[in-house]
Amino acid sequence: MARCNLCDKSVRTGRRISITRSQVSRRANRTWKPNIKKIKVNDNGTHKTVSICTRCLRSGKVTRAV
Repeated sequence: MARCNLCDKSVRTGRRISITRSQVSRRANRTWKPNIKKIKVNDNGTHKTVSICTRCLRSGKVTRAV
């Protein structure tokens, strides 16, 4: 299962509801998957590969290894 190593974001489950004429007609189970990338990060001078969600990557919580 995909999971962010920093914020523990993982797969969420719920229901997709189809609404017609102001009535709930059908319900279907569905999953929402996070956008997880495997990147190399610089951790105290050493490089290691971790799974990070794109929100943590964009906000600058990690520094990428060059």
